[in-house]
Amino acid sequence: MAWNEPGKDKDPWSGRGGGNDGPPDLDEAFKKLQDKLNGVFGGGSGGRNGSSNGVVGSIVLLVLVLLALIYFAFGFFQVDAKERAVIFQFGAFKSIESEGLGWSAPLITKVFVINTTRENQYSTHGLMLTQDESIVELPVSVQYNVSDVKAFVLNVFDPEASLKEATDSALRHVVGSTELDQVLSEGREKMAVEVKQRLQTYLDSYGAGIQIINVNIQRAQPPEEVRAAFDDVIKAKEDEVRLKNEAQSYANQIIPEARGKAQRLLEEAEAYKSEVVSRAEGETSRFENLLAEYKRAPEVTRKRLYMDAIESVMTKSSKVMVDTESNNMLYLPLDKLAKALPAPVVEEAAVPTEPAKPVIRKELR
Repeated sequence: MAWNEPGKDKDPWSGRGGGNDGPPDLDEAFKKLQDKLNGVFGGGSGGRNGSSNGVVGSIVLLVLVLLALIYFAFGFFQVDAKERAVIFQFGAFKSIESEGLGWSAPLITKVFVINTTRENQYSTHGLMLTQDESIVELPVSVQYNVSDVKAFVLNVFDPEASLKEATDSALRHVVGSTELDQVLSEGREKMAVEVKQRLQTYLDSYGAGIQIINVNIQRAQPPEEVRAAFDDVIKAKEDEVRLKNEAQSYANQIIPEARGKAQRLLEEAEAYKSEVVSRAEGETSRFENLLAEYKRAPEVTRKRLYMDAIESVMTKSSKVMVDTESNNMLYLPLDKLAKALPAPVVEEAAVPTEPAKPVIRKELR
């Protein structure tokens, strides 16, 4: 029968029969508890056995109290300013505790203390296939922190393992879409940005509660077995770039000169065109004026034209024209004088009034 059954004087906390009118007598309650423990360990209440059983009971009680104190002490936990504590009770989410001292019942509750401000780093490397089907070894490091402690603890069984797998997947996808020369040279920065975006998308879809801070792709290297061949390829590409730069520099030097010469030729042609047109217009105007004079005095104009033509021809020649009908003949070394004088001496014979006779040219010797 239970000790607290109505109508029975079984209350171990009361020293006054079955009444509950006053506070319990602690000494009496402790004595009754000791008697019960003595009874449990085979004790009576008299003689040496009773004294021995009382000591055993006291030791057991002390052990239970120590166990209770230890149990209570193991329930304390400390949370720093940079941390958050996620508490689960009976396997279910209970609360999130901030900085300070807290207590939870051991074996009933479980506490996960997570640093939310520290930048964690994860590094990996492996052989990957580029877009042009070349194998390259690419080391990468990822910096991250915990942005959502509840999601970090509750949604994913092993967030860091999920981060590693997501990193490998994002990196292989980006490298597989990039050619080898970009992976080995200036394309790494663009690849790092693409890997960060894709990796963050993966983690958000998982609900991992992880925020990617930075992705750093280090210098890529070919496998050791084919490194010499890759070095030759890289050197050839560097030579190609160098020669292209030299050719571009030469082109930048020659093209402006060629354009300048072409412009100069165009301007000279335009000037020659203007000169020829102007001269033609002048000749036309002079011929029109000469035509008017010829109409007024044809004989005089014809004679003048004849003399101008002869003068223009003979100024460029060492020949001298003389009149054979004249008796006056003066010999001069005109061919020698012509070399010293700017123009040879020309003597004009008297022009008869009758029609012109055939002209006889002699060379003075």
